Amino acid sequence: MTGHTDEVVDHRPLIVTGSGIAGLSAAIYAGRSNNDPLVFEGDEPGGQLTLTTEVDNYPGFPEGISGPELIQNMKSQAERFGAEIENGIVADVDIAEGGSVDNRTQSGEPEERPFTVRLTNGDVYTADAVIAASGASARTLGIPGEDDLMGYGLSTCATCDGAFFRGEDILVVGGGDAAMEEADFLTKFADTVYIAHRREEFRAEDYWIDRVLEKVDDGEIEIMRNTEVTELHGSKEEGLDHATLVSHPEGHPTDKLDDPDTETTEFDAGAVFYAIGHTPNTEYLEGTGVELDDAGYLHTRGGDGGGQTATDVDGIFGAGDVVDHHYQQAATAGGMGVKAALDADDHLEELERDARAAAGSDVAAAESDD
Repeated sequence: MTGHTDEVVDHRPLIVTGSGIAGLSAAIYAGRSNNDPLVFEGDEPGGQLTLTTEVDNYPGFPEGISGPELIQNMKSQAERFGAEIENGIVADVDIAEGGSVDNRTQSGEPEERPFTVRLTNGDVYTADAVIAASGASARTLGIPGEDDLMGYGLSTCATCDGAFFRGEDILVVGGGDAAMEEADFLTKFADTVYIAHRREEFRAEDYWIDRVLEKVDDGEIEIMRNTEVTELHGSKEEGLDHATLVSHPEGHPTDKLDDPDTETTEFDAGAVFYAIGHTPNTEYLEGTGVELDDAGYLHTRGGDGGGQTATDVDGIFGAGDVVDHHYQQAATAGGMGVKAALDADDHLEELERDARAAAGSDVAAAESDD
């Protein structure tokens, strides 16, 4: 999408897309490196952690801390080191007109703005490097009660929130590897874990199915096949009370609500965990040439979920859940944000060295002409 003529609002050495743990960790380190980072908050300011009422597993907080408070603390820390955080949603990232950091302007100066970053409101910025830390959004069912109960009995992260529901009956929604793994993990805390899956057959690997079936035999897990959740009941004050379930012997019961064979039940549960996948927020990178996998996750040179954060496009780096589809923890996202900032700093220093060398060559050439 080159060739845009929009007026540039500002140029920064580094732009960070996303203001969750990964983006703010990157901003803290980038600010300390004097890279003047500009952070765009995105359409989920603070990321998924803002949906978590209590964070007990982030290092350094022995009494726990609320998700919103942790995010606010990190924002203040990033701003203390010079990061600027703005509300804005990135629509696309593109190679700026001129196309390469090695290009020269008509005046002979090195091209210093290889990327354009365009927001959904039409504002355009340029940057020498971009850290994609826009995360992945947990998929939801879109049913009544979700918005009110997210973080109050409804969760999308068993390792984050499972320990808050000790001794409760817990309902896990899904039929893939993530659902099996979360159900297995939640047996550490639950009285009984129930798995609701809309079909008869699971999509998970045999390993996870076998592991869950072992716990079914032990009475720790019960499976509700051909079953879907249609509504969650409760309040923020009292938490989740129960869930409405529908079932049909042929599966996909929400497609058969008028069928007389469809049954509706009210299921008492202390918590509901969705494990129906995540959608990485990477649409804005599709025009850059960076490699994305079939699900849309960003591929980095060090391998998915680890190693270095550089992508196959020089100057674009990835951090957090936008890359990591395995761990998806606040602490691991923070670590990746740190690595991305350090990798971006190396890139920016290399650009400066190249610019100085090019300027020296021009001076030498001019003197020789004299």
